[in-house]
Amino acid sequence: MARRLDLLPKAHLHLHFTGAMRRGTLIELAAAHGISLPDAFGTDWPPRLRGTDERGWFRFQRLYDCARAVLRTESDIRRLITEMAQDEVAEGSGWLEYQVDPSGYAGRFGGLTSFVELVLDATAAAARATGLGIGVIIAANRTRHPLDARATARLAASHAGRGVVGFGLSNDERRGAPADFAAAFRIASRAGLLAVPHGGELAGPASVRACIDELNADRIGHGVAAAAEPALVRRLAERQTTLEVCPASNVALGVAATPADVPLARLLDAGVPVALGADDPLLFGSRLTAQYELARGVHELADDQLARLARMSVGWCSPRYMRDRATRTGIAIAGIPNSQRHQPCACPMTRIAMAT
Repeated sequence: MARRLDLLPKAHLHLHFTGAMRRGTLIELAAAHGISLPDAFGTDWPPRLRGTDERGWFRFQRLYDCARAVLRTESDIRRLITEMAQDEVAEGSGWLEYQVDPSGYAGRFGGLTSFVELVLDATAAAARATGLGIGVIIAANRTRHPLDARATARLAASHAGRGVVGFGLSNDERRGAPADFAAAFRIASRAGLLAVPHGGELAGPASVRACIDELNADRIGHGVAAAAEPALVRRLAERQTTLEVCPASNVALGVAATPADVPLARLLDAGVPVALGADDPLLFGSRLTAQYELARGVHELADDQLARLARMSVGWCSPRYMRDRATRTGIAIAGIPNSQRHQPCACPMTRIAMAT
């Protein structure tokens, strides 16, 4: 009998704020606010998507905009975050880092700072209510001007240690070269925040390389394009840069033709740290445990390998923010030496093992 992967303690390091919303919540909020939703969120859900061409990516973003539009009040934001935490606990997560781009909400919630402070307050409340450890990654939008990214980085830096644990760079990586955002990442780095840009999803290996060279990435969102270049894979392994691999998302957006084409096993075999992520469950139809199910069923990872994946996700979450709490709670991450660059995080788990 297969062991239940929702009982495997793990951390979730790649989840987007809007995309974490429950479909039922989306429908209820849309009705409450008098907003019409496209069939992609109704009879045609989950939507058929493709992000590898401009038209497909535009449709993906339009659906994202539709979902964002239903979040109109403080209570809507608090509901989303509380349900996000509840869902993560049900998936076996002990620690969550989710990414939010405040520029998409600032106009509706009194500005960038007001929105971030609302999010952080709601996050702290959800953490207390569920027992889930949660860190927030503030992301810049690479389709906006790099000066906007610097302002966002300063905002993230000003909340370092108050719930913000990292600085990201999201949206279509075919627009906005990483080098243009290097100054923003330096601002975030000086505040001790993790550098967690997206790269190697819609663009090729050069995108991953630029995340390392220009942004000094600690983790890279997706990064699967690196598998096409052996020298880059070796560099990722030597540098121990974690790739946040999102199998269902990769297939849904056409990055990989099938789940078997996601280079998960190749990356692991090469020694590249990997943390599985769900990306946007609202649009892709599956949460974190389903990614582990794909790793088991499609990539034929055995239970000990799945446990190692879970250990990696825990061992490569936000280091500085969690170090003191990890020491206090005596967290021991089996199989991950303390000499590695990142320190164990404070997920409420003492040792990762497959649950019976």
